[in-house]
Amino acid sequence: MIRHTTALIMIACMLLSACGTKDESTSELVGSSSGSITPTQEQQNESNANDTVETQTTDSPSSTPTSTDAHSDQESLDDEEISSTEKEDTGESSGSQATENPIEKKYHMNSNYYIKPNDKTSDSKVVLLTFDDGPKEEKMINALIDTLDKHDAKAIFFVNGYRVKSHPELLKIIHERGQVVGNHAWDHEDLKKMSSTAAAKQVTDVQKIVKETIGVEPHFFRPPFGSGNNALKATVKKNGMLYMTWSNGSLDWDKSTKNKPEKVIQNVLDQLNPGSNILMHELPWTVEALEELLSKLEQKGYTFVDPRSIELEAR
Repeated sequence: MIRHTTALIMIACMLLSACGTKDESTSELVGSSSGSITPTQEQQNESNANDTVETQTTDSPSSTPTSTDAHSDQESLDDEEISSTEKEDTGESSGSQATENPIEKKYHMNSNYYIKPNDKTSDSKVVLLTFDDGPKEEKMINALIDTLDKHDAKAIFFVNGYRVKSHPELLKIIHERGQVVGNHAWDHEDLKKMSSTAAAKQVTDVQKIVKETIGVEPHFFRPPFGSGNNALKATVKKNGMLYMTWSNGSLDWDKSTKNKPEKVIQNVLDQLNPGSNILMHELPWTVEALEELLSKLEQKGYTFVDPRSIELEAR
């Protein structure tokens, strides 16, 4: 009887225990279903929690910067270094545009447009090379300058304003290759036949466009056809230039010389004197003649005066 009773009691306990576990599981399931958190809310809560941690870390004076903060600091430092470097580079760039050391004025031009030494220490057997009516063509300009460079010679390239306006890049070639730019009026017209105002504009407009194109104004002026007057000379002087025509004409512009480089050479040699101010042009036969002409001048003991060494006042 006792065994039977004990068995009944044990069965009853087991049943009660099973019912309690089922109720507890059911309760958990109900709680999970009724109080579930949507994925969006979980992300928001996680984000808020992370924000709180980052703020605390960033605001804390004793905190160690995170790897992200350290990278940000490095970027800031790099920016400062780059900025400093850029400033230094800018300084170097502007320095590269610094003006060249001034060349000593060893020569002057006389009233007949010959180039004369200022004293006995300077060579009197010199010639001044000049080319009018450009800039025309890149090929001819570079060919002329190639020959000048070969003979370590400088020349004045007297340019017309309307040509510079059409081809500013050609003017830059002359300047960047170390040759000297001169003013030959805006149009190739007789300035002597113009009013003083119109002629003055022909001069000043070239000064302006040359300055805008290469950064410097011409220091030498030659009127088209060599034709001018006192009013024009006054305008030229006012603009800081030396007024000149020439003392040795190559006649390369004349039809008798066209396509005859040997004639160009002979014409120059026939008129040759110490200080000759030689007039030539940017023409194919002059380009062809130049190498032999310069060689013959050197054989006769002549050197080529640097225009920058000539005073800007005739005497």
